[in-house]
Amino acid sequence: MSSVDTPLLAVESVTRRFPGVVALDNVSLDLLAGEVHVLLGENGAGKSTLIKILAGVQAPSSGSIRLDGREVHFRSAGEARDAGIRTVFQELSLVPTLTVAENLLLGRLPRTWGLVSMRKLRAAAGQALARIDANIPLDVVVSSLPRSSQQLIEIAKGLLGEARILILDEPTSSLGTRESEKLLGIVRKLRADGLGIIYITHRMHEIAAIGDRVTVLRDGAFIATVGAQLEHEKLVELMTGRPVEKLFPRSERSVGETLFSLDDVVSSQLANVDLEVRAGEIVGVAGLLGSGKSSVGRVAFGLEKLVSGNIRLAGSAYRPRGPRNAIARGLMYYPADRKVDGLVLVRPLLENLSLGSLIDVGLARFGLINRRAESLSASGLVDALDIRPAHLWRRAELLSGGNQQKAVLSRGLLRDCAVHVFDDPTVGIDVGAKVDVYRLLDRLACEGKALVLISSDLGEVIGMCDRTYVMHEGRIVGELSRAETSEEALVSHFFGKSKAEQHDSASPVLVLGGTES
Repeated sequence: MSSVDTPLLAVESVTRRFPGVVALDNVSLDLLAGEVHVLLGENGAGKSTLIKILAGVQAPSSGSIRLDGREVHFRSAGEARDAGIRTVFQELSLVPTLTVAENLLLGRLPRTWGLVSMRKLRAAAGQALARIDANIPLDVVVSSLPRSSQQLIEIAKGLLGEARILILDEPTSSLGTRESEKLLGIVRKLRADGLGIIYITHRMHEIAAIGDRVTVLRDGAFIATVGAQLEHEKLVELMTGRPVEKLFPRSERSVGETLFSLDDVVSSQLANVDLEVRAGEIVGVAGLLGSGKSSVGRVAFGLEKLVSGNIRLAGSAYRPRGPRNAIARGLMYYPADRKVDGLVLVRPLLENLSLGSLIDVGLARFGLINRRAESLSASGLVDALDIRPAHLWRRAELLSGGNQQKAVLSRGLLRDCAVHVFDDPTVGIDVGAKVDVYRLLDRLACEGKALVLISSDLGEVIGMCDRTYVMHEGRIVGELSRAETSEEALVSHFFGKSKAEQHDSASPVLVLGGTES
């Protein structure tokens, strides 16, 4: 093999064993300079173990790693870094109380006569941010910045020095559409600069948008390396090991009477919002980060104060007085942040599934819990949504993101609620789990429930929703039928344009799902 053909990185038959577990089993892949190589797999597929090995955090039990054709053995993260491999993990490593400049140069602060040189610090930090075209004030404390800016700081920090390989673990999982597109643009720029990039994502549209090749792992084993333009359904099938007829299931169903409506609703985040959802409908609410879309669910559930306007549930006037009252009236809300708002992570799965329903569904009387009835009820939910592992006494924090999300969603199945409001229900979960969530939404709609799908994922809005409201600065700026809903239409409304203005001016170019719109 000539030096031109030699991969920048080659992973050859790497295995990693733990007591009683084989986390990686004979996995191979290679990475070329100037390539984005997507690493794809369900939670537990072995992706995290592989990147920890490449980052020098763990050592392989067997197999080899080669850089430019030469075998390397990393004994620490520092050695991997010195070799030019930089990893940006999903959990950021920034110190929230330090400034942007201090975080960027932490551990390598420039000194003059033993003292930190603020002039050199600012110059080096400014150069690091300029490399990725990030315009972030250097003297601002990191904790005051949005997650999108913190993500860019983490990437800029990783690229300091002679970086040759960049590993990005779910970099857009907590970002909105506009912030995600900016980050994808940075990835394209770094690829053009000749970096080799390993990119982990659960957002299917990103694969075709920036990827060159995709390596799929399943249960710790290598499945295939394919082109990034392969159909999404084929990728899901490789990931899950089972055929997927449709990524977005849609059964035939009839639409009934209006079960949920907002009329001129005003809150601290909403301005004169009107919307309605009928029985058997899945209605989307889309918008950029900060558009106010999440407040639609939070106000209805009594988590944000309703200042003025009217809400109706199943034909009756409704004034939110808190979650218990909302559930009693037949409205269930599923929060976007499952770890903060959805689960008690230190308690077992069993308790998380029955949380909030013990008395109302007959699982407790006179202050005493009927553990047998609770276990039977929870087991039914575990089976219905295929929560794995099906250990009721396993702490929620030990479940994968997808199974944590299923636990949050299954809680609503204990109650016969007519209206279900989902706030970003698939954020940060793998594609196999997403399909299970979509099937749940389709099933509830077929049962005649009214569903609101608040989402940052344009693909699922287009694929799942019968109608979609688009929000900008707390207002509804568009209502699109299923036939009208497209990436172009959604993005045009994101910036608050009227239909006339959309025809008179060019829409901003965003690369979504591999197409420009």
